[in-house]
Amino acid sequence: MSAFASNLGLDGIRDAAGHDTEVDVAVHLHDGTVRLSILWTQEILLNADDADQVAQALQRAAEQARRITATRGPTGQPAPESY
Repeated sequence: MSAFASNLGLDGIRDAAGHDTEVDVAVHLHDGTVRLSILWTQEILLNADDADQVAQALQRAAEQARRITATRGPTGQPAPESY
């Protein structure tokens, strides 16, 4: 089971030149790192609408990553409760 949660809103983003490539944005649910994957190639050509969708997915992933890391202390362990 993967610790990464993919952004399901990117389903269907394909290379604008017709190549069989895809893009994926995912957040690691334990440490809050964001993964941007370009599948099946080293580059992908996006039309303007798809580029906007990828940018928005990265922004959502960054927000989720900040929430994950905010609950962790400097050692990566859950931060102590503050009262």
